[in-house]
Amino acid sequence: MELRHLRYFAAVADTCHFGQAAESLHVAQPALSYAIRQLEAELDVTLFTRTTRQVSLTPAGQYLRVQAERILAGVDEAVDGVRRIAAGRSGVVRVGITGIAAFSHLPRIARVVKRELPDVDLRIQSDMLTPGQCDALRAGVLDLGVLRPPAIGEDIETRVIDVEPMVLAVSVDHRLAVEPVVSVADLRNEPFVLYDSRDSAVNDAAMRTCRAAGFVPHRAHQAPGTAVLLALVAAGLGVSLLPASVRSLPLDGLVVRDLADADTVEVALARRSGSDDPVVAAVADVIAAAFAPDDAIDTDPALVTAAGGDRVADHRSLSARTGARSGEKS
Repeated sequence: MELRHLRYFAAVADTCHFGQAAESLHVAQPALSYAIRQLEAELDVTLFTRTTRQVSLTPAGQYLRVQAERILAGVDEAVDGVRRIAAGRSGVVRVGITGIAAFSHLPRIARVVKRELPDVDLRIQSDMLTPGQCDALRAGVLDLGVLRPPAIGEDIETRVIDVEPMVLAVSVDHRLAVEPVVSVADLRNEPFVLYDSRDSAVNDAAMRTCRAAGFVPHRAHQAPGTAVLLALVAAGLGVSLLPASVRSLPLDGLVVRDLADADTVEVALARRSGSDDPVVAAVADVIAAAFAPDDAIDTDPALVTAAGGDRVADHRSLSARTGARSGEKS
């Protein structure tokens, strides 16, 4: 049975008039009549009762009309869906996201994708470090990663979407809690709470910041994740250097202070090199546009100053060069 025959049948069934159906289908009436006879012969049933005055559906024709409408609607829906997927407008995209970014960046990501690509279903996997995301991208478990560079492996390409300064997190009763801006050098003798993973880009940025100030931080405690790390800091067991987006988290018992001379950390979109999935590409473009400099998350007042703005602009210029790759850990 050809879809063409079903469409012809549905048109005649709607009008019970071969001439009107032929006109709506833009085919000659004899050709339409022949197609219906072919369909009846194939099914070995009579679908229409024909007289000189009228055409009506037989019981078999009435049944087929219902089924034909369902089948044709399904075919049209499938065609539309396939075309939307091919155009990058519909489909499932699995996104991994790292630590704090689940609070600071995910809300904007989810909102903009829902607005711009309402037929795309985002499947989020949170609290994934950069190496784990790279492995998942490589294995086809993830389609996109929101991670902190550098990515691991030349087969993973990244596009920087945000650059954040590091800030200081201390307990509310810490001596530095009253200072609006803190010098990193003032932390020389402080116990630090760091992530327990060797693959943490945040740890790397904290170490760089301290070394630039002339000391190596004393690692007093290690935390398996951000929630535990913040709890230890709130308990007064140490201080921590974190991305400015930590301000987006509930911070009971904590205060966050700007650093006068902090390093920065990047947030990037990552995907498999050579991936040609149009839906993934569309989602990546929508997310990148949402974090363009004019729409950047305002996590730090220093970002609006001339120096801070220049620094962010310099780092964001990297985002135009999609495909920045590295074999280093993060």
